[in-house]
Amino acid sequence: MNKKIASILKEIAELLEIKGVAYKPRAYRKAALSLEGLSDDISEIYKNKGIKGVYSIPGIGKSISEKIEEYLKKGKIKYFEELKTETAVRQIVTHYFKTKGLNLEELKQSAKKRKIIYSRFTKPAKQLLELAGSVEKAKQAIDKVSGWANSRNLDYSIETIFKKWLELDRLKPKEIVKKPYYFGDPMVWSETRKKWYVIDSGGEWLEFAGKKEDIEWKIAE
Repeated sequence: MNKKIASILKEIAELLEIKGVAYKPRAYRKAALSLEGLSDDISEIYKNKGIKGVYSIPGIGKSISEKIEEYLKKGKIKYFEELKTETAVRQIVTHYFKTKGLNLEELKQSAKKRKIIYSRFTKPAKQLLELAGSVEKAKQAIDKVSGWANSRNLDYSIETIFKKWLELDRLKPKEIVKKPYYFGDPMVWSETRKKWYVIDSGGEWLEFAGKKEDIEWKIAE
């Protein structure tokens, strides 16, 4: 139970950061670390000592203790569910930029400096949420298009997800093919002779006499 609740507290911290709330994320992460470090299960502590037992754990304040009690009683935390709903569109925009190599802090800085017009992405993110039906499915769709596009050095936008929606299941990252070289010259393997050959600039096949570790494998263009 400790790991499960700690994971939820970390998610709350992340959602608060996406929302732009200061200080609170640190408190939730601190509480999560405290839970992960407990030798006893939090449910047993609560059973024996009630909310006072939870509150007595170093790093867990009154407000978070109440949320832990709520989860132990009801199996969910209302505040967490509300945060997920409230930040749904921002979660999608944040995830989109994550696939572009920008973490949340970098995204915020870029938006602050007007390098990224954040509002430009909220409308298509909302449309994607409606199309996908959930944040998780929207993220999965972004990941699909991201993997497909990045493997081909193609740019992509949130709108690309709409264009590729009906073929998402067929989108696959481009297979990475590596070919062998020896000092810049291509090599071929002869299945008949069970030997490697180096093809020189004149096209002649020269029997490879080096070691296996001398072969350089390069990604084929």
